[in-house]
Amino acid sequence: MTDGRGVIVTGAGSGIGRATALAFAAQGDRVVVADLNAEGAQAVVKEIEEAGGTAVAVTGDLSEQSAVDAVVTTAVERFGGVDVLVNNAGIMDRMSAVADVSDAEWERVIRVNLTAPFQLTRAVLPHMLAAGRGAIVNTASEAGLRGSAAGAAYTASKHGMVGLTKNLAVMYRGQGIRANAIAPGGTRTGIVIDAEQGAHGPTALGPHFVNVGRLAQPEEQAAAIVFLASDAASNINGVVLPVDDGWSAV
Repeated sequence: MTDGRGVIVTGAGSGIGRATALAFAAQGDRVVVADLNAEGAQAVVKEIEEAGGTAVAVTGDLSEQSAVDAVVTTAVERFGGVDVLVNNAGIMDRMSAVADVSDAEWERVIRVNLTAPFQLTRAVLPHMLAAGRGAIVNTASEAGLRGSAAGAAYTASKHGMVGLTKNLAVMYRGQGIRANAIAPGGTRTGIVIDAEQGAHGPTALGPHFVNVGRLAQPEEQAAAIVFLASDAASNINGVVLPVDDGWSAV
């Protein structure tokens, strides 16, 4: 059990992010609920406060530096620092194969799924380094472990997230900072895949979606995130933990 840490959770207005924000708040942590959807973020803050917890909403598009700055500044001003950063916000691609990916699709997915977590991490690191401690947990994906779980842009972004996580772990392990990731399998969230039916990507991927296991509840992913950020995981660093009912073992 921890008490009163300052925690940032991105994509916290719904799905895995919402469940994660609620789980941290339930154990006494103070949470910045960051999301693009203002209504969703405020609803999660209200839910936390009604349960006796502490939270504040920050809304904005994390692909913009101003939103990144607002999230970190709010955490520092309201909670005195950042003890835990959960880079959870992300978007799906259209399951497009490389030959079919537009520049717009590629750039948007990479920007949200990889560049924004990098910028958030870079922004919180000075505060963690000054405190001599910190935990970063990234939401990667089965698509960060294999080439057959999504389109080219999403797969590349999640492989990048895995690499970023491991590099952070090595670079800052001597300074009290740990970085880990979860790799969710199928999970019951509101994400909709806008795939172009009949296109090469969805057609090629179709046969690979076998033996994926059952769909997880968001709370199951949240439990893994909270564990990796906890003192119980004090010697776990640079790990990418599949939370996928064994899909990655197939």
